[in-house]
Amino acid sequence: MTENAVPESWAPALAPVLESRKARALGGFLKAEEAAGKTIYPPRGSRLAALELTPLDQVKVVILGQDPYHGPGQAHGLAFSVQKGVKIPPSLVNIYKELESDLGIPRADHGNLENWARQGVLLLNNALTVEAGQAGSHQMKGWEELTDAAVAAVAARSEPTVFVLWGSHAQKKAARVPGLADGPHLVLKAPHPSPLSAYAGFFGSRPFSQTNAFLDSHGRGAIDWRV
Repeated sequence: MTENAVPESWAPALAPVLESRKARALGGFLKAEEAAGKTIYPPRGSRLAALELTPLDQVKVVILGQDPYHGPGQAHGLAFSVQKGVKIPPSLVNIYKELESDLGIPRADHGNLENWARQGVLLLNNALTVEAGQAGSHQMKGWEELTDAAVAAVAARSEPTVFVLWGSHAQKKAARVPGLADGPHLVLKAPHPSPLSAYAGFFGSRPFSQTNAFLDSHGRGAIDWRV
């Protein structure tokens, strides 16, 4: 991995990580996995899509995911999102259900969340790649340093921002960010939208209306959550 691969708006904040030994090790790991014939998702060219579609100075909301989807054609660089034409994954189905309950927005017939990203919703996974069919296979390979730094860069800005933390994994990641809880930001916590936990408090948590109320009250403009 090189700094040149990172979008310009993020490069200064991520430069120290990109120059680190762990970043070099991550690059070597990915090359070795591909050389061994393993299929890696998402494909090259879309692994930093979250950073490309949502420049640092435009971030209004951060939604943290864990892993890219590991099935064929699913992952395209945005947490929880899939390309149009791909079956909507169960967690995203539940996100749409809560969106409909919260704001009355009908459930979309596709799972592409690029419209959110282009409005300032950073859809960032903890690890930005995964081996096909092997959930969690690229955790602790070096991505965490990069994505931790990205979250910290947002938290360090003075613009009030909403951090949406679904599930213990996202909440633990955010807990590593210095000063997040003490800044001008809103932190929303709820169980993960997975079918395994959505009924434990994700449903009814109303993250979308809370986010928009906060953004409006701070003059940052609400998100149009239609996709």
